[in-house]
Amino acid sequence: MPAPITTPRLRRLAHRPARLRGPGADGGPPGQERCDLCSEPLPAGHRHLLDVRAGEVHCACRACSLLFDRKEAGGAHYRLLPLCRTRLDEDGADDALWDLLGVPVGLAFFTRDGESGEVTAGYPSPLGLLRSTVEAERWRAVQASAPAVAAMADDVEALLVNLANGARERWIVPLDDCYRLAAVVRTHWKGLGGGPEVWRHVGDFFRSLSPDPPPGLSPHTGPTTDPTTTDLPSTT
Repeated sequence: MPAPITTPRLRRLAHRPARLRGPGADGGPPGQERCDLCSEPLPAGHRHLLDVRAGEVHCACRACSLLFDRKEAGGAHYRLLPLCRTRLDEDGADDALWDLLGVPVGLAFFTRDGESGEVTAGYPSPLGLLRSTVEAERWRAVQASAPAVAAMADDVEALLVNLANGARERWIVPLDDCYRLAAVVRTHWKGLGGGPEVWRHVGDFFRSLSPDPPPGLSPHTGPTTDPTTTDLPSTT
């Protein structure tokens, strides 16, 4: 069974989209979001840093982002999360890939630890973010069949897979996108099955990853299957 995520900051990030300061904190306007490193005010499109040692994600202002723009700059402590998102080819390998990884749900992401090489699966759920470890032999087979997966950056990039409600999408994305998806699921989940609202928001999330919709998919439509069907870990 996947275990609930235990890191406090990542748990908070999965539960809400942003950490806001109180009214008038540090002289800023009420609700002003600030850099976790230097407390400078943050624009809406700010970057994020991964604290590799603690497994925590920090909001960063432009100056702090520039400090860690190279992998070597943060040493073994901080890594700047990338901006690039890549949708992998739909070559019919999704089902085989899913079976190989042994994941029983429709939404999951996979990250590789740069120090140990261990691969972890994360599952957005109504309870927050759940985790499990992927067998090394299975992951090597996935890398052999998908060069883009083998080339993804340790720690800061993830393989994000969406097979929920008939979707067939695989992406290489920055790690913070995965926590944003977890926040979407937890925020909008209703009842035991999730309800149609959560699936509308999940569809909006995946459409937001690319400025252009996939061929044959309208920018305002999602999967044609029943949106109340759930492939996520349930509350039971």
